[in-house]
Amino acid sequence: MVIVNDLKPGSTFEYEKSLYQVMNLALNKTAMRQMIVKVKVKDLRSGVVKEISFTGGDKVEDVHVDKKEMQYLYDDGDSLVFMDNETYDQISIPKDRLTWEMQFLKPNDNVNIMMYNGEVLGVILPDKVNLEIVECEQAVKGDTATAALKNATLETGLTIKVPLFIQNHEMVIISTADGRYCGRAESKSRG
Repeated sequence: MVIVNDLKPGSTFEYEKSLYQVMNLALNKTAMRQMIVKVKVKDLRSGVVKEISFTGGDKVEDVHVDKKEMQYLYDDGDSLVFMDNETYDQISIPKDRLTWEMQFLKPNDNVNIMMYNGEVLGVILPDKVNLEIVECEQAVKGDTATAALKNATLETGLTIKVPLFIQNHEMVIISTADGRYCGRAESKSRG
């Protein structure tokens, strides 16, 4: 058991038969009332993000979630297939549980898979990924009155906004938290 006041972002706990990961929390203490602990959490089974309010001193069941590095192999239509890099065992995760993560995964990428007592919970993406632009709008000369961004489609199908100087087939760095352009990536030599 862990006291809710001691939770930190990234902590995992069980509450009302659901597994949650803490995204952030706010402690609110006034002179006349007990402390209120508002915890923004992600349900590790459904992916739903919500806020739970506790009273200071409440306890929740502390759980240990295992992380295992696996390689993303392919999309089989209904699921994404991953392989354990050590044992070569394969697991499938339904696509409907990975709608956000699929926008950042390419075959052969290594990612961490979250597991709890043998149950696969999901994929932990790196903070940033490098992806290739497969199609982008042409920059219009003199079009700098606005934020000077244009649409670009990445190799995974994700459409993002990029600066006007970015061209087709460039490698860019994308934040997996919000899907935004972060900069140019080191380009692979195209021998």
